[in-house]
Amino acid sequence: MAEVFQFELVSPERLLLSEEVTQVVVPGTEGEFGVLKNHSPFMSTIKPGILKVHKADGSVTEFFVRGGFADVAVGGLTVLAEQAVPVSDLKPEVLAQQIKDAQEDVSDAKDPEAKRKAQETLAQLLEVEQALKAA
Repeated sequence: MAEVFQFELVSPERLLLSEEVTQVVVPGTEGEFGVLKNHSPFMSTIKPGILKVHKADGSVTEFFVRGGFADVAVGGLTVLAEQAVPVSDLKPEVLAQQIKDAQEDVSDAKDPEAKRKAQETLAQLLEVEQALKAA
């Protein structure tokens, strides 16, 4: 059996999860990464995607996260997400609105850097939409 470690998922609105888990898979901006007990400490930014929490009872809980930071420390993992919603609570119309907003951000971008960032966010949201459809 895998060893447990402390995990906390925090959004600006509230603490979504604080418990001992066996593994967390995080959508890092440099690629998806998994964290187990005694992982080497590091920090990473996260991109919009699905964060998977493997619990001690064998169940997996998924959250849609939209940006933020992951901090792997000796005491465990803390994810500070710009937005985090349980996938089970995610409504297709909410994601569709976020995609529409991102498309508008691309159209309204005033400079090349803003346009690039908006296009990146839109692409990531479309990937999440596809991942949710496949799940």
